[in-house]
Amino acid sequence: MEEKKFDVQSLIGFILIGGILIWMLYTNSASEEAVDPQQETEQVEVPGNTDSNSNQPPQQEQDLQSQGADSTALAQARERLGAFGYSASLPSATENTTTISNDVLELKIDNKGGYISEARLTNYKTFDSIPVYLIKDGNASFNINFTTTDGRTLDTENLYFEPEVTQNGDNHIISMKLKVSENEFLEYRYVLKPGEYMLDFSIRSQGLNDVINSSRDINLNWELKGYRHAKSISYENRYTELIYEYDEGGDDYLGSGDFEEQEDENITYVAFKQHFFTSILLTDNPFERGKFTSENLVQDEEVDTVYTKKFAAQLPLELQGGELNYNMDWYYGPTDYKILNDYDRNLDEVVPLGWGIFGWINKYVFIPFFAFLSGVLPSYGIAIIVMTIVVRIVLSPVTYKSYLSQAKMKVLRPEINELNEKYKDNAMKKQQETMKLYSKAGASPMSGCLPALMQIPVFYALFQFFPSAFQLRQKGFLWADDLSSYDTIAELPFTIPFYGDHVSLFPILASIAIFIYMMMTTGQSMQQTQQPGMPNMKFIMYLSPLMMLFFFNNYASGLSLYYFTSNLITIGIMLVIKYVIIDEDKIHAKIQENKKKPKKQNKFTRKMQEMMEQAEQQKNQQKKK
Repeated sequence: MEEKKFDVQSLIGFILIGGILIWMLYTNSASEEAVDPQQETEQVEVPGNTDSNSNQPPQQEQDLQSQGADSTALAQARERLGAFGYSASLPSATENTTTISNDVLELKIDNKGGYISEARLTNYKTFDSIPVYLIKDGNASFNINFTTTDGRTLDTENLYFEPEVTQNGDNHIISMKLKVSENEFLEYRYVLKPGEYMLDFSIRSQGLNDVINSSRDINLNWELKGYRHAKSISYENRYTELIYEYDEGGDDYLGSGDFEEQEDENITYVAFKQHFFTSILLTDNPFERGKFTSENLVQDEEVDTVYTKKFAAQLPLELQGGELNYNMDWYYGPTDYKILNDYDRNLDEVVPLGWGIFGWINKYVFIPFFAFLSGVLPSYGIAIIVMTIVVRIVLSPVTYKSYLSQAKMKVLRPEINELNEKYKDNAMKKQQETMKLYSKAGASPMSGCLPALMQIPVFYALFQFFPSAFQLRQKGFLWADDLSSYDTIAELPFTIPFYGDHVSLFPILASIAIFIYMMMTTGQSMQQTQQPGMPNMKFIMYLSPLMMLFFFNNYASGLSLYYFTSNLITIGIMLVIKYVIIDEDKIHAKIQENKKKPKKQNKFTRKMQEMMEQAEQQKNQQKKK
């Protein structure tokens, strides 16, 4: 291995390098000590200094560039939108929403269009436990269509509003302004109060008298596609309709057909009712006229399962002094009679309680009575049963009169059959003698019909009441989990036309009770009075309960519960009347006693008999000729 020798040249090189480094360090240190402190500060601050002779600093350069870009955007927007291009150049011209809420309602209002893009009822769920939305995912639109003085036709739903949120006490206020300048605008103003489904709404303009063309129509267009909220979409759709008030108190509706269109004048409110939930636009200043359309969106219940109907309302707006000024209200909430009636604005007409006497019975009898019962009883099902019992007891005198008439006719049946046989070749004489028999016995076939007719207003009122009773929604009883919808004891693997894909028990029980009732009241008389060539009445007696079964299978189980209970109680009352109260032997003895007494005929009976006798005489004279 070769031994390394000491290298003198390398040592000299290291020494030289070390000396140079020491000298450089010393020189730099001296220079730093010689620098003035003020100069050092100036050197540090130079990058941030403003120099009038130099180019614009970076921040100002950005501002200028931004202003230039804004100016360009504003120019482009004005080219498209005219004066309303100003709104498109504001920072608010973005797809943002503003949210306001209280303890019952949550609303989201979109910058684009300034209208409510989402309305959620916070205390309610759909049949499948989804929050109840009246507006969501673009199912509704609110638009004002107008023409500007420079000939542009614009729609507010395509323009951007600037939101401003304030609070007055507990009231939440949102002002949405569609601006043409800082102090000239079209404004939508929303005021939401605590615990209210109704919110104040106003439309007004400021400084637009030279912008909006007053010689052209200004139309407010409101549209909504109703979401499905109930288990049975067909049943919900049956009570989904458009209602409006016109001419200071009149109301009308459309929605029963596949497509309907209607116009009226002096419109004060428009309601898009989705059975148990409703969206309503009200105005203090009536719209001069309104055009309304309703379109059914459910053609196939297996496919069309999201929406029920599509509603549209076109309402003209009028300028006052070149400006818009309308005070209105929005209602987004349940179709609850009490809530709507408390506003005292005729909104109770949105709830279909029936016309005339039927509606009066519901408003002044059944609604307050049911509210009382449901407030003191443990369940709504029991409240229905108790109310049914009370109704049947109140109507029991009418039932007694009807059954007494049937008993009299049953006793007289042998004598009537004798008259039919005796005068089988003389219909006129047979009729005369039959009327004489009825008169002497104090009986009449009409006396049994009149009590039944008296009960019709009550039955029809209740038929309207139960499907409209919001209190029954999602309230269970026995096997029914929702008294406002059908109950289900079995699901079918197929669909039966007009019946459905399920089996409901309450309609079955109601149909059985109706059949028993018909057998007790009309079964025997049908067989005895069957005439040749007439329809088979016995077949009709069997058909009626069957039709009831099919009809109510998709109806509210609360209504079926009422009919079942009602017919069951009626059967019990009739059994008591038949076996305890009425004695047919006594009735027969009474009839025979009446026959012996001279019977004074009333004017109507006497007149009818005279007319029949005259007809008989004319007939005999014609035979002699």
